[in-house]
Amino acid sequence: MSPENALEIKEGALFISDAHDNVTREGFYRFLCMLDEGELQTPQLFLMGDMFDLLVGQVSYTHAHYRKTIDLLNRLSRKVEIHYLEGNHDFNLRRLFPCLCVYPIQKQPISCRFHGKRILLSHGDWNEGWRYRLYTRLIRNPLLLSMLNLLDILRSRAISRKILKKQQQKYICFKIPGFRAFIKQKIQKYDIGISKIDFVCEGHYHQNTEYRFDGFRYRNFSSFACDKSCFRISFTDRVVFEEVLIRG
Repeated sequence: MSPENALEIKEGALFISDAHDNVTREGFYRFLCMLDEGELQTPQLFLMGDMFDLLVGQVSYTHAHYRKTIDLLNRLSRKVEIHYLEGNHDFNLRRLFPCLCVYPIQKQPISCRFHGKRILLSHGDWNEGWRYRLYTRLIRNPLLLSMLNLLDILRSRAISRKILKKQQQKYICFKIPGFRAFIKQKIQKYDIGISKIDFVCEGHYHQNTEYRFDGFRYRNFSSFACDKSCFRISFTDRVVFEEVLIRG
């Protein structure tokens, strides 16, 4: 998305990332209920990817597994403007969320503006190495996924069940050693100076940290699965992401 047609972020918008929703972690559904019932309010919601442990457009078992959350998101989209940046656990989602603005990995990062500042948003995995990029293309191929879904049905959903069970057992709440140096190197792919970027925001790494580099700032959101927190954007003399803890 070019700067000329950048998305305008609204004051008080909420950002939530990496909920990794599963049968043992249903906090994301509670968060959406709070929005639906007016307990938590926002004019705009950004889902920064990996909201589910496994949700794929062509894999029918995952639709049934998360049906109540899918339905709630679609209902909520009638009240709140929702932008969904696909992650590496949730992709090919357009047909599941027809009223949401869905951004596949190929459309990330998305260019946004907020009080005259340019902000880039992505799940965080769009500019990994060539092996990972090749993997993402293969695993998102609709024909391949349809074939895998048929095999999954013939095997009584054994493939989907196994993947979901494995995801439930993964420990995802850890700090990455040398994360600042890693990001400083990675961030060069954003062409910060040429594009006049003020802020880069990502999920994916679950680090809940913010760094200032030359001429711009970098925010990595926490994993909602780990911290039960989302972030509300505001502006005084600068862009601020206020961490909001979700109880219950």
